[in-house]
Amino acid sequence: MNTIDLFRLAWQSLWYHRQRSVLTMLGILIGITSVILLTSIGEGTRNFVLSEFTQFGTTLVAINPGRIETTGIPGALGTTVHPLTLEDAEALNRLPGITRVVPVIMGSAPVEQGGKTRNVFVYGVTAAMPDVWRIRVRAGRFLPALDVHDGAPVAVLGPTLKRELFGDQNCLGRHVRIAGERFLVIGLMESKGQFLGIDIDDSAYIHVAQARHLFNRDNLHEIDLTVANASIIDPVVSRVKRTLIARHNREEDFTVTTQNGMLETLDRIIRIVSLAVVGIGAISLLVGAVGILTMMWISVNERTSEIGLARAIGATSRQILLLFLIEASLVSTLGGILGLAIGLGFGHLLHLYVPALPVKTPAEYVVLALAVSLLVGLVSGLLPARRAANLDPVVALTAD
Repeated sequence: MNTIDLFRLAWQSLWYHRQRSVLTMLGILIGITSVILLTSIGEGTRNFVLSEFTQFGTTLVAINPGRIETTGIPGALGTTVHPLTLEDAEALNRLPGITRVVPVIMGSAPVEQGGKTRNVFVYGVTAAMPDVWRIRVRAGRFLPALDVHDGAPVAVLGPTLKRELFGDQNCLGRHVRIAGERFLVIGLMESKGQFLGIDIDDSAYIHVAQARHLFNRDNLHEIDLTVANASIIDPVVSRVKRTLIARHNREEDFTVTTQNGMLETLDRIIRIVSLAVVGIGAISLLVGAVGILTMMWISVNERTSEIGLARAIGATSRQILLLFLIEASLVSTLGGILGLAIGLGFGHLLHLYVPALPVKTPAEYVVLALAVSLLVGLVSGLLPARRAANLDPVVALTAD
C-alpha cells in the first residue's frame, strides 16, 4: 500500500464511523474555537488601544497629582499631597530635553450660542497644545501665546461642537458663552475622533488662565509635555521627578505616565488574558486528545481481524502504524479546521453586530492552531497505532 491508499483507507474508516468521529473531534473543535475567538478579541483590543495612544505620539508624558501606588501606613508621617501648579509647569519647561509643556485645567460646562446650549468638556490649555496633543487647526488659529498667568476671552471649538451650535455657518468671529462668560471664537480644530470612548471633537479650548477663573481653581488637573526624542524619555522623566520632588517638599506626590509605560501595562494585561485563554484551550484539547485515544483504542479492538488480514496479504507493521496515525491525525486536524472556521465566523459576526469591538486574528495563530491540532492527533493516536502494528498476524486473523 502506498501513502494515497493509506489516506483513502483512513478516510473510509472515519466516514463509516462518522457519528463517532464527529463526537470525538468535539474536544479539539471547542478548544481551537475558544482560543481563536478569545485571542482574536485580545489582539484586536491591543491594536485598538495601541492606535488610540499612539495617535498622540510616542514622546508624550503626562503628570498627574497624587500617587497611583502608595506604601506604608496612610497618614503615619503626616504626608500632604501638593497640587500641580502653573509654577511647576514653568519649572518643567526650563528642563533640557523637553520641547513643549501644556498645563491643563479641564471641566464640563455649558456652551451657548443662538439659543442652543451644549454641555461639553472645556480644556484650559496654552498655545503649545496642538503640538503636544498632535491636533491641528482646520480654520482660523489656535490660542495666542500669552503668559500662563494671563488670558484672553477667546475660544477654539472642536468640529462636533461647532456643527451642533453653528451648523454649516462660519463660526469664526462669532461669540459663544461658556459657563456664562462671553468668548470670541478664533479657531476651529480638525477632527481627531474618539479617544477611549471620549469624543475629543465635542469640546472647547480656552486659555488656562481663563479656565482657572471659570472653574474657580488654582491647581492643575494635569501637565502634559513632549520630549525631544523617544530615546531620552527615561532620563527626562528622571529629571522631571527630581524637579517636582524638590518643589513638593521632598515628596513624590505625583504620577508620571509615559506612552511606553501605558503600552507595557497593556501588554502585561494581554499576556495574562492570553495565558487564561491558553489554559481554557489546553483543557479542551486534553479532553479531545483523550477522546481520540479512546476512539482509536476501540477501533483497534474492533478491527483486529481486519489488521490480521492486512498483515496476511503483505501489509507491514509500519503501514499499519501509519494507517492508524493517519486516522487519528485526520480526526484532530478536521476538528481543528472546523474550530478555526467557527472561531473566525463568530469573530466576524461579533464585529458586525458590535462594530466598536475590534477583532483581529493574526495569521500565525491560524497556522499554530492547525499545527497543534495535527500534533494532538499524532500524540494521542501513537499508542493505539503501535498496539495495532505489534499485533501477531496469526492471532489477529483468528480473532472474533
